[in-house]
Amino acid sequence: MASKAQRMPLGLRILTYGFVFVWFILAAFPFFWTFWGSFKVELDFFSIADWTNALTGERTKAAYDSAFTGAAYHGAWVQEEFWRNVINTFIVCFFVVCTSLTIGTLGGYALSRSSFRYTFWLLITALIFRAMPPITLVAGYLLPFFEWNVWGILPTTIIVLVAINQPFTLWMLHSFFQNIPKELDESAKVDGCTQFQAFRHVIVPVMWPGVITTGLFSFLLAYNDFAVTAMLLSESNRTMVPAIAAFLGTTYTEGNVMFAVAAVVSATAPLFILVMFFQRQIVSGLTAGAVKG
Repeated sequence: MASKAQRMPLGLRILTYGFVFVWFILAAFPFFWTFWGSFKVELDFFSIADWTNALTGERTKAAYDSAFTGAAYHGAWVQEEFWRNVINTFIVCFFVVCTSLTIGTLGGYALSRSSFRYTFWLLITALIFRAMPPITLVAGYLLPFFEWNVWGILPTTIIVLVAINQPFTLWMLHSFFQNIPKELDESAKVDGCTQFQAFRHVIVPVMWPGVITTGLFSFLLAYNDFAVTAMLLSESNRTMVPAIAAFLGTTYTEGNVMFAVAAVVSATAPLFILVMFFQRQIVSGLTAGAVKG
């Protein structure tokens, strides 16, 4: 039996494949161009006189006797100790994901099985807080953090990120739990399980793809955050995104753009690996939340 793509008219197939190809080029080009430029010197990659210098690397050859150089990576990782920011980022992401999923799975399951009217209004309240700009919530934390002398450290930033991320996690997991028939809970109870045992041994394994999908989105929120981490972390505890912004310099301090370029490539590469590794779970988790079953 011919596939749907093969049954399409030739003109429509060419148009579809052409659109996908153009979209892929437009979406992937910025990363590949940044990756290519990270092995050049600044005068080549940001050349105004001749943009082809970014391809040929004329000034890179003059400085390092080669069209490519890893000086930007050495400067970022060794000279500026970008590896510390990477470690801080993964510490923050780990605890944000673990805390958000723990609270979200328990809360989402409880709300999905609750018959009280306050459940709806609780979810609406959570949605309102999620819709608020994160910067408005961060401003409210600054004064007590300064007074209690806990500003600039990782634990307080983790708490704020969990608070910002929790409404989204709660809503997403709640929708997954609602798509799981309540008969599974009742069957587990008939077999002698308590409510928590039914949740742990029966419900969670069924919706595991949804947990992975929600966890990945929680990870990305913490991984890519700038506003919260830039305002609540000291220079020694910065995560990757504020550190990259610091490489660019300010009105009062001179930065190094190529360090920032190398750091951007270093920060983006793990995301590709993560998405490729969990792509099946992501797809099955998203479809599980969209199909009633």
